Amino acid sequence: MSQHKREEWQKLYDEVLARSSGPGVLTLENLRECTGLELFQKMIAGELPRPPINDTLGFCLVEAEKGRVVFQGAPQHRHYNPIGTVHGGFHATLLDSCVACAIQSTLEAGQGYTTIELKVNYIRALTDRVGPVRAEGRVIHAGKQIGTAEGKLVDADGRLYAHATTTCLIFNV
Repeated sequence: MSQHKREEWQKLYDEVLARSSGPGVLTLENLRECTGLELFQKMIAGELPRPPINDTLGFCLVEAEKGRVVFQGAPQHRHYNPIGTVHGGFHATLLDSCVACAIQSTLEAGQGYTTIELKVNYIRALTDRVGPVRAEGRVIHAGKQIGTAEGKLVDADGRLYAHATTTCLIFNV
């Protein structure tokens, strides 16, 4: 089962990257014209650029719906720390991305956010032998000024590697 799931995940990842318009950043006009969910749908469709951090760490947004987003990446040797496992910053970056973007997916056009708190719990070490992992973020609460979300980082077998919570400040752009 997990080999089939790994193949499905890799196929989706490759399709999203093939559609991508390349790395770049959103403009204020993008934020003012589109809801958070519309921005993510356009990124997945290749109509808006993927963030440069995606190329740096080798991950991308693969799914988005209101209140839920999923990023996928594959831990690689280039992500290793001195003790021979993937640096915790890899886990934290994927989790920060999924939880904050889950909140952004609920925002109206003209709204933005910034992370004011991120809490990560590391459960087990990642290596380059794990294969693709997914960071799924889900909104807990999205109010007028504050949003909270939780996320988990899992492999194709459903093994948990880390989980996180965030608090974000919501504001008008």
